[in-house]
Amino acid sequence: MTKNLDWLKILLQCKDNIRRQITPIIKASQKSQSNLGIGAGGDPIKEIDLVAEKAIIETLKEHITSFTLVSEESGIIEYGENPDKNFLTIDPIDGTTNVIRGIPFFATSIAVSTRPALSTVHTALVADLFHNVTYIAQKGRGSYRDNSRISPSENIPLEEAIIGIDLNTYKAEKIIPKLTRLIKKTKHIRHLGANALEICYVANGTIDAFVDIRGKLRTTDMAAAWLISKEAGAKITSPEGKPLDVKLAPQNKVAFIAANPQIHKIILKTIENPEKEKL
Repeated sequence: MTKNLDWLKILLQCKDNIRRQITPIIKASQKSQSNLGIGAGGDPIKEIDLVAEKAIIETLKEHITSFTLVSEESGIIEYGENPDKNFLTIDPIDGTTNVIRGIPFFATSIAVSTRPALSTVHTALVADLFHNVTYIAQKGRGSYRDNSRISPSENIPLEEAIIGIDLNTYKAEKIIPKLTRLIKKTKHIRHLGANALEICYVANGTIDAFVDIRGKLRTTDMAAAWLISKEAGAKITSPEGKPLDVKLAPQNKVAFIAANPQIHKIILKTIENPEKEKL
């Protein structure tokens, strides 16, 4: 971690600057934002995405002269003479469609790392921009929702668990068979459209698990939430139960299961070998 930098303070200032700059856009142009091209992650860019990204970059430049930005919108950009000292992996607006349609569930996601690798993320922020709720974590120091330390749910039977499942993909016919038993076993399936924030909901026990085995989610979407979930005490692994250690790049994709430790174990068995599931 770079000395003499208060990363949490910097990321919180990024969040405040984003909220200030996007509020007029939300009020003025909801449901009418035009596409401004395709971002590095492959999705259409809206004005609000670029404004949020610009707010992050402006704030970072006030505190640090050299860094590498890994952005879902602009791709990988190096700033200063020593850009390999700090990597900022960002999704300026996670849930852009929700913003445009007036659905109050969207966030910004910022992860700080020493290399462009998920395992080196040491500071993270995911901010619920509508409700002004902020999730933060530093490696080895736990996770917090605003000023309160958080932890995942405990001892919830699978039948009563609230589980988020992202099925938003053209490969749905391939992944649904793996999830059928899981869907049948629980009464409460959710997907709210901002994956970083939903992983944070696992971290603080609002929901019990979030499953995304599509292999479609970009690492820029979940880098910050990965650390927040781990530091809170949740389990977040590949669908095979292996640690996630992936390259941080806008085009890089990941599949994962995030859950409280008890339910994570059950979900893993259900997906890997559903015919031998034991509850």
